[in-house]
Amino acid sequence: MSRSSHRVTLADIATHLGVSTATVSLALNGKPGSRIPEETVRKVREAARELGYRPNTLARALKTGRTHTIGFLSDEVTTTRFASPMITGIVDEAERLGHAVMMAETGHRSDRFAPALRALESRNVDGVVVGLMASRELDLPKTNLPLVICNGQSGDLPAILPDDFAAGRDAIEYLVARGHRSIALIGRFPQSETPSFSICERMRGIDEALAHHGIRLHAEGHASVWEPAVGYARMSEILDGDPATYPTAVLAANDRLALGVYQAMQDAGLGVASSISVLSFDDEDLAALVRPGLTTFRLPYQEMGARAAHMLVELLSGDQPEAENPTLLPLKVVERGSVSQAR
Repeated sequence: MSRSSHRVTLADIATHLGVSTATVSLALNGKPGSRIPEETVRKVREAARELGYRPNTLARALKTGRTHTIGFLSDEVTTTRFASPMITGIVDEAERLGHAVMMAETGHRSDRFAPALRALESRNVDGVVVGLMASRELDLPKTNLPLVICNGQSGDLPAILPDDFAAGRDAIEYLVARGHRSIALIGRFPQSETPSFSICERMRGIDEALAHHGIRLHAEGHASVWEPAVGYARMSEILDGDPATYPTAVLAANDRLALGVYQAMQDAGLGVASSISVLSFDDEDLAALVRPGLTTFRLPYQEMGARAAHMLVELLSGDQPEAENPTLLPLKVVERGSVSQAR
């Protein structure tokens, strides 16, 4: 079919594939629960690209009252590298469901939430995912837009969070299953300084698992900043003693602290895993680059973003929010070479 001056319509795609116009519309709009087979959706979208189909968004908005555009209100997600996979998850899932994404950034300033929401509302987004780099409870300004919170909470609004309690518990279980009972922990914040309730949940999971197994920490290095220099300093303190009393494993609160632990062990002439095992959380890029590779529990930022976008589109389609709120997504262990059997 020629792409010259003819504007390709849904009917053209339907004729090309031998399906109904309604099937083409449902496949391209990506409405959750439409029961269109994935293979049919794929064929419709491939045909739309091949024929040069461009939706008339203005006409669709006038007809449906929706622009099929969702907003992403970021709190340091777009300006830091730590939670950036959340953006990938939101954009990819929104595109799969036939929606565009418009972004705004608050820069971790509470006074910027209201104007950012107004700006998105004035551009006729259908709803907004609010995404946070560090999870916390938000006091959001009033808006008529449907909202989903990603990596945070705000009252009874639908929310997606990492299951940090389970991750903390699973980290101790992972070490105990490999014979470790002499465990050092690096990274607990002083209670008054804890910047994220997810961190509190992670530590609560660690503490409950230790209590369950009757284990007292061999040593604990507190930290107000989770950076390599702090991990190095705390690990150096742990190693400042008789080698016979070293722990068999160190649990670092994140990968950047673990990098400092690696450096301190290297300077002390100790091998990671061969002398002391190291386990961590987050799965940053550096975890795969160090040697041995760092075994770590991966924060599911991309999955959280995708689930938030999917949940928002479902709400816009009139579906009820999930019964469990917040929705908790697991941190899965990524096994590399930094944890061995206790010796």
